[in-house]
Amino acid sequence: MSYERQKSIPVVWESLKLETGFRADVIIENKVIVELKSIGEINPVHQKQVLTYLKITGLKLGLLVIFNASLLKDGFQRIANHL
Repeated sequence: MSYERQKSIPVVWESLKLETGFRADVIIENKVIVELKSIGEINPVHQKQVLTYLKITGLKLGLLVIFNASLLKDGFQRIANHL
């Protein structure tokens, strides 16, 4: 299994290109973006952040992982882009 950590993703908006528009925490097999957070609970802004990353990269699947959730199962959320 191949993966990349802290991969810089360029963002193009009109005629402006940002070489590092954002840094993906982990990209697995160039198919899944994994966003890691050290917060207490999942908020809608974190879900939208992952969805934005998916739209920019053209990938279809993201995983939001929260490490400070009270239960391990509550710390994972699957986010899909047009699946």
